Amino acid sequence: MRLLDDRVPGAEMALRELYPDTGHAITIGITGNPGSGKSTLTNRMIAHYRAQGLTVGVVAVDPSSPYSGGAILGDRIRMMDHATDPGVFIHSLATRGQLGGLSRSTDDVVHIMDAMGFDRVLIETVGVGQDEVDIVKTAQTSCVVLVPGLGDDIQAIKAGILEIADIFVVNKSDREGALRTAADLKALQHLLAEQQWNAPIIKTVATTNTGISELADAIDMHGEFLQTSGQLTSNLEGREAHLLRNLLNDRIGQRLDHVLKKDGLGDELVARMAARTLDPYTAADTVLKELLVTDTDG
Repeated sequence: MRLLDDRVPGAEMALRELYPDTGHAITIGITGNPGSGKSTLTNRMIAHYRAQGLTVGVVAVDPSSPYSGGAILGDRIRMMDHATDPGVFIHSLATRGQLGGLSRSTDDVVHIMDAMGFDRVLIETVGVGQDEVDIVKTAQTSCVVLVPGLGDDIQAIKAGILEIADIFVVNKSDREGALRTAADLKALQHLLAEQQWNAPIIKTVATTNTGISELADAIDMHGEFLQTSGQLTSNLEGREAHLLRNLLNDRIGQRLDHVLKKDGLGDELVARMAARTLDPYTAADTVLKELLVTDTDG
């Protein structure tokens, strides 16, 4: 899977061949603010599903190392209990500077785990804020993890993550303020437009395995809702549209880099912009025209 993240030639061909065998695993996103206990919660969810005889793949997105660009691997270390279990596969990905809480290769790795036959694929994002909500475009069910006592925990998610949660998880709910956090969530939900699915609020203490079964049941209920409401297909098409757009952006970005480096065009345009002899809009049009010419020439 490292070959995918490093864009090694040949890796994409393997993905093309595997793609028809994907679409079977239930994908579950686990996201939330840093320090909310996402890794411990993920670890407990692995144990819960394994006790049911289900196989589990885990994509743990870690912050990038500022030196190597690789993942710090903090999340993977916290899941070492399952390292020797043949029914569990854990893979860490670095964000590589990507916003949204996910790595650029997350979808590819999820597809591989899906094709490998894993029953559940858990996707743990790096700690996110208001606008980093890409998980909803990748996972079938998105769990937003909160903890009481941070003071601004509800405010921090109000503008973005609140709208994408299929399930709210108030972790570390043995702390003072857990009831207040749950009540605040319910109050904020009333501010949203009426929806068919009202995200349940599950209180957990991951360190003691409290509430894990209830969380798994809520995930199953959400899956059943998607089936009966007819949203499963539309949600899948939305995720596929997101994947297509990401691939197009990546390919166009690579070609733009090539055009900008060709004959020093990018440096020339930037120098002229800095001298105020060229405006950025004309510069962008110049690059776009050159891109189109390059594509036409093959």
